[in-house]
Amino acid sequence: MVENINFFLPYLALFSHVALVVLFLALVFRRSWGAGPQVFMGKHATTLAFLVSLAAVIGSLYYSEIAGFEPCVLCWWQRVFLYPLVIIFGIALWKPARPNARLNDLVGQDFGRSGGKTTSAFLYAVPLVLGAALIAAYQSYVYLGGASLLSCTALDGACSRIYVMAFGYITIPTMSLTVSLYILLLAWAHKIYEDENHNA
Repeated sequence: MVENINFFLPYLALFSHVALVVLFLALVFRRSWGAGPQVFMGKHATTLAFLVSLAAVIGSLYYSEIAGFEPCVLCWWQRVFLYPLVIIFGIALWKPARPNARLNDLVGQDFGRSGGKTTSAFLYAVPLVLGAALIAAYQSYVYLGGASLLSCTALDGACSRIYVMAFGYITIPTMSLTVSLYILLLAWAHKIYEDENHNA
């Protein structure tokens, strides 16, 4: 079973990369053929981000606890940034934010006008996602032959061990980076959706 899942996950990652490109183009060409996907992503951004972050947590725990791949220091730092997203988006779905004048003053945004639940969730989530993306991008860069800047990614370092390599570029850090890019894309889609609705 473990071998089958290990075989399947890189294909899932490859499919997700194709979908990521298509969804990105849908946002770029939202005035024409991308309007439908853009509205769907923007309207359901919190739910989709929750599902993506939950899948990331399950996937990372599968690799470490079932497949037996020991997470390195950089893997743990990516977990530090990504794991809280499940809680952030979960709370946003469970308890949609309501207009709060004091909070508006603190963050400099009109939460009442911006629609509530997804804006506050992405406000907190995006900095975490950017942190995870930077670490994953660096680790992927080293995996693909880039120069190491840290001792753990140097030759024979704990972070240099490659457990998964498929299609010449898909590794566990690549999968982590994919999760971050999806959530950033959803944040962008949500912002477009909110701006267009409130400017209508």
